[in-house]
Amino acid sequence: MIDYGQLNGKTIVITGASKGIGNETAKLLSQLGANLVLGARNEKELNRAAFDLDTRTLALTLDVTSEESVRSFTLEAISQFGKIDALINSAGIGVFDSMLSLSIDDFDRMISVNLRGTFLCCKYFAQHMVLQQSGSIINLVSIAGTTALPGCSGYSASKFGLLGLSRVMQAELRDKGVRVMSVLPGAVATPFWDSMESKPDSSKMIHVHTLAKHLVYLLCQPEDAIVDELTIMPPLGIL
Repeated sequence: MIDYGQLNGKTIVITGASKGIGNETAKLLSQLGANLVLGARNEKELNRAAFDLDTRTLALTLDVTSEESVRSFTLEAISQFGKIDALINSAGIGVFDSMLSLSIDDFDRMISVNLRGTFLCCKYFAQHMVLQQSGSIINLVSIAGTTALPGCSGYSASKFGLLGLSRVMQAELRDKGVRVMSVLPGAVATPFWDSMESKPDSSKMIHVHTLAKHLVYLLCQPEDAIVDELTIMPPLGIL
């Protein structure tokens, strides 16, 4: 049996916390008594997401593409709570178009947010976790990080890179008390798809609450085992 009570009083950082997977995971962790540090770019949406949470919550604007923003976010989180027990990197963007049509700006933006941004957050929080010889990091990758999908050239490039980064982190941090886990979901029913002109059928996707429960489960793994990578698919496949 998994003891979810172990999360009571633990401090967990979530990026991309204003909506979608990050927001839903924050709600669930709050119900379990965790202290939360929430980061997102949109201050209004972030404060709205943090308003109804039941536990100690620190909501800070965060631009994961800015090293200074990530550094300040990390220092404020540590200053407020002392010990950071886990980091969930949920911030991410996707622009879907053929490789021939995708703009360079959109390609660069996906690399900057999905790959570089996650690297920055991992770098600064992992430094803290190594000093305390404990901590867990969950990186939200995507099935697009292992599977070639038409229209996903920039998104897949960022997610393939993120999976590679996560594997290197596992190799470097495993003996330093820091657990690094990659989650590779298929399509999840979140606002991620709202900007698309032709949206996939969300009823065939993973429910966001279901994915949040999987993330919480990963944070409660026993000491003698770790899930390095977890692929979670909708019943009918990627979509």
